[in-house]
Amino acid sequence: MIKGNTIGIKSHILKELDELLKEKIEKTFFIKKELIFKISEISSKINKEISITIDRNGKIIDINIGDSSSASIPNISFKERKLSGHRIVHTHPNGNPKLSKVDISALIELKLDSMIAVGIDKNGAITGINFAFCKIKDDNISHEEFSAKNIEVVEDFNYLAKVQEIEKELKNKTNTEDETEYAILVGRESKDSLLELKELGKACDIETVDIMLQKGNNIDKKFYIGKGKVAELYKLKQIRSANLIIFDEELSGIQIRNLEENLNCKVIDRTFLILEIFARRAKSKEAKIQIKLAKLKYESARLIGLGTSLSRIGGGIGNRGLGETKLELDRRNIKDKISSLKKELTKIKNIRTIQRERRETSGIGKISLVGYTNVGKSTLRNLIVQEYCDENTAKTENVLAKNMLFATLDTTIRVIKLNSNREVAFIDTVGFIRKLPHDLIEAFKSTLEEVIYSDVLIHVVDVSSKNLYQEIDVVENVLKELNSNNKPTILALNKTDLITKDELEKIKENLKKYYIIEISAKNNTNIDILLDAANNLLPNESKKVEYLIPYTDTSISAYLHSNANVLEEEFLADGIKIKALVDEKTFNKCKKFIILS
Repeated sequence: MIKGNTIGIKSHILKELDELLKEKIEKTFFIKKELIFKISEISSKINKEISITIDRNGKIIDINIGDSSSASIPNISFKERKLSGHRIVHTHPNGNPKLSKVDISALIELKLDSMIAVGIDKNGAITGINFAFCKIKDDNISHEEFSAKNIEVVEDFNYLAKVQEIEKELKNKTNTEDETEYAILVGRESKDSLLELKELGKACDIETVDIMLQKGNNIDKKFYIGKGKVAELYKLKQIRSANLIIFDEELSGIQIRNLEENLNCKVIDRTFLILEIFARRAKSKEAKIQIKLAKLKYESARLIGLGTSLSRIGGGIGNRGLGETKLELDRRNIKDKISSLKKELTKIKNIRTIQRERRETSGIGKISLVGYTNVGKSTLRNLIVQEYCDENTAKTENVLAKNMLFATLDTTIRVIKLNSNREVAFIDTVGFIRKLPHDLIEAFKSTLEEVIYSDVLIHVVDVSSKNLYQEIDVVENVLKELNSNNKPTILALNKTDLITKDELEKIKENLKKYYIIEISAKNNTNIDILLDAANNLLPNESKKVEYLIPYTDTSISAYLHSNANVLEEEFLADGIKIKALVDEKTFNKCKKFIILS
């Protein structure tokens, strides 16, 4: 069957091409001139490129019709240190026999035995033939190109000896294959969103080689982008030698499968990429479980039945019913794993709840850092903990602060002492991002509950960001989803050292509805002012009280340890002397034992 762009081509021409599939080239011949004359004649008539794939036995395995400049290439497999065993002959209706960048890229990427281009003029006459082979240069795969005016010279070329020479070089190649992922990014929203996707890729050691922006709002159910755009993407993939395509929007399982089949490479979406980053960055047991949970939900929504070939007929043994398909089995396995992970998270959540209740009964205030990813939250957190935390070094160790999206994921909580001598819980949370997958928000809700139960939020923003206002909106939308958008909030304008005073004043004017503090976490600028402002927004301070509890009422001492923040404890002859920060309820309950307040 003839593949490719056959629209508008007369049936007798397609039949002529179909007959060529029966042709066989002698094993020692590079090409067959009668075959070349035939495809050149037809290519000239239809003004489209014709591509023929021939295996090493001389059998024609594929004929493809493209537009005037390019035809698609079939899926060809190969081993690491061998060529694919296929050569491709194709016409250039523009008369230029020189191999294009797409041709050379396909030659190297698919490790073809050879790529042959036949230049033809409007009358079908051959203007020249160029052919190329892979070549090992500096232990990397390159190419060498030859040209000929005489078709007989090409026909008699001893290509088998050349192929054996190349495969010998490949065998002796010391370097392993380049495992770097080279990606083309595809999106609809905006170039800024794709640039952010590029940074996400960088966080996963993916090198972006090009971007493609699809205009229009029509979503293709089969490919997400139009079929013509898929063909354009395939060419771009070959020119850029890309081995990965990343879409900026979520794709369905069917769209991923169809795209991979047509592009002959791996295809992922933004959600998958973010999940992969989270999986690499997660350190705590809780974060790892949350990522596994979100990944399973993602996979569950994209399971595709691939026909009866994947059916597993059960014999009614165990809990798998008669005729249960592979798809159903996978769904049930994922469902069981999700259920198990949810139970583990519930246990961790219960521990967090107990810890939170202890902080609440002690009357300690809670301040949470929130913000877009990579705005400097971790740098600010490290600075504050180092300068305001009285805990030991193991407790005050720094979290990773790096110019990278999602450098840290785990929520950290440390007790710090403010300038007012008030102790508060200082909480750093995971950074937010536009199009943050819903499953991730759901999975991280147990962690983000620290935001929900906080008294004051410090919303850190990067004033040097080109997308400052959009990033503020993203964070506020996530807070809204957490029902935490009405909490007392300070907008901390970070990285003020990276912009001019005039730029800063303009930003402040645009954000005048917010309670603003200008800071620089890197230069330790205005951090004390920021914390003083947060302190003023906290609920009324707990009372610092001194008690003397007789040994006959030690239950009161136990009550204080459970419901207050005990600062000092001393065992005297006439009782237990305790200094503590207490809330109103505890103050009234233990009132008769107060010696100083």
